[in-house]
Amino acid sequence: MNKKLEKATFAGGCFWCMVKPFDQWDGVQSVISGYSGGTIENPTYEQVKTGLTGHYEVVQITYDPSIIKYETIINIYWQQIDPTDPDGQFQDRGSQYRTAIFYHTEEQKEIAWKTKEQLTNSGMFKKPIVTEILPAEPFYPAEEYHQDFYRKSPNEYKEDRQRSGRDEFIKETWRK
Repeated sequence: MNKKLEKATFAGGCFWCMVKPFDQWDGVQSVISGYSGGTIENPTYEQVKTGLTGHYEVVQITYDPSIIKYETIINIYWQQIDPTDPDGQFQDRGSQYRTAIFYHTEEQKEIAWKTKEQLTNSGMFKKPIVTEILPAEPFYPAEEYHQDFYRKSPNEYKEDRQRSGRDEFIKETWRK
C-alpha cells in the first residue's frame, strides 16, 4: 500500500524547539530540522547562524493527510510561536529565527492565509501578525547533531526552552 505523504515547512525560531510539538502526533512520519529560504546551497549551521545567508531555521514535516490534516498541523504551528515578532523568537534573535510558513501547494497557501487572517482578527495580539507566508524553497537538512535534539540531549533541550521564555509565552497566550 503506497500512502500519499505531504510536506509542511515552518520557521518558528530555533528548530530545536519546533520538533517535539509536531513529532507527537499520529500521522506525522518525520520532523526534520533544516534551513530554507536563503541564497546559498547546502548551508551549514555556522553559515546560517551569522544571519547573512538569508536562510531561516525550519522544520520540515512529512505527514499522512489521511490521518492528520494540514489545518491541524498549521494550528499546532501557530501555537508554538510569537507571530508578532519580526526579529526572531524569544531569546533567539536574528533573521534566521524569523517566523514563516513555506507552502508546498495552493491549498496550503490558502489555509495559511485564512488562519493568519483568523489570528489577526481574533484580538489575541496587540501588535500585527508578521509571520510571512512564502512559497516553499529548497530545504537543506541541518547537521545530524541538530536532529531530534529533544531526544538526544533532553537536559540541554529542557534548559534551553526554560531560558527562552517560549513556554511561558505559549501558556499565557494560548490558555484562553
